Amino acid sequence: MSKPKIRFEGFTEDWEQRKLIDVCDYVDYRGKTPTKVDDGIFLVTAKNVKDGYIDYESSKEYISEKDYEEVMHRGLPQVGDVLITTEAPCGNVAQVNREDIALAQRVIKYRGKSRVIDNTYLKHYMLAPKFQGILSAKSSGGTVKGIKGSILHQQYVELPSYAEQLIIGQYMEQLSNLITLHQRKCVEAKKLKKFMLQKMFPKNGEKNPEIRIKGFTDDWEQRKLGTVATFSKGSGYSKGDLQDEGTPIILYGRLYTKYETSIKDVDTFVCEKSNSVYSEGGEVIVPASGETAEDIARAATVENKGILLGGDLNVITPNKSIDSAFLALSISNGAAHNELASKAQGKSIVHIHNAEIQALIIAFPSRWEQGRISGYFAKLDHLITLHQRKCDELQRLKKFMLQNMFV
Repeated sequence: MSKPKIRFEGFTEDWEQRKLIDVCDYVDYRGKTPTKVDDGIFLVTAKNVKDGYIDYESSKEYISEKDYEEVMHRGLPQVGDVLITTEAPCGNVAQVNREDIALAQRVIKYRGKSRVIDNTYLKHYMLAPKFQGILSAKSSGGTVKGIKGSILHQQYVELPSYAEQLIIGQYMEQLSNLITLHQRKCVEAKKLKKFMLQKMFPKNGEKNPEIRIKGFTDDWEQRKLGTVATFSKGSGYSKGDLQDEGTPIILYGRLYTKYETSIKDVDTFVCEKSNSVYSEGGEVIVPASGETAEDIARAATVENKGILLGGDLNVITPNKSIDSAFLALSISNGAAHNELASKAQGKSIVHIHNAEIQALIIAFPSRWEQGRISGYFAKLDHLITLHQRKCDELQRLKKFMLQNMFV
């Protein structure tokens, strides 16, 4: 047998190849479908089995305790059991983390035989590209691909010693837990940002927000945006112009898929053309086109000079009484956001023009308070970016290890 490319120190033995059915017990729930009820025992369906975990929120179905005892008599799930979906979708893997659940059709449960195969190792082995490739090759069907349990049971798995399995499984689990931790912190930071955006800007018709930075008490002043800024457009570049290196550029679609309120680092590049529009630093940009009004009724500020501004961008240059980041936050949230979204025109593709943006009525506090508010949200955005970046790094590491730690 062959050996993996990456291995923990102290292990040198060849790996052993065994059939899944020979190293695991299994239960295949393909018989009677239990009657669904409004409340009872949680039924794990193929929709709940995700990339290494059970999602109890996206789909909620229940069966009665009577069905749980009668229909599931072939072997109730236990903590640690490995689940794999056989269809719709095929090949999603998770591990049972609570006992009060039942399994639906298209979800097979495997339990490794004691000291033969570790369940956590098995979970990550099934998530690895090699095993997923086997599933893809063995699956059949038209639009919806699936694999029969009888075929799945006969597939081979490669096993190192039980001691090495434990270390591999523990390492991969720690990676997965770190990813989950940073995902959770990122979600929490985004929730906090959303809450504070609702509380730190005045509601429609009011002169003061519910939550205010200490030391500020003056009423906010309403102004038409066209009286405090000048307006222009970016220059025509599209996704087809992008290349691996060159002059950094911001394209309109990235405003609602990539960037937070302030844009510092740009990771898209083009070969510059004549008559291009470059940032001077401090511009506020709003997409001129998009798929939905909600998508394009948002703004970001460009902090650095020398960045190309793509063609489908409305460019706002505020005067010195307006903090750019504060203005971007104001356009993207609350009453101004709702008003701008209502002005978007079009069906399959919607558009916003500078004329609509100029007519926006926005509430402003003093320039000093604007800067304090935008500074607070800049810290939140930095926190979100850090957690997202760390999560992405760990995801890449996990993918690499799944490719190289298994035979």
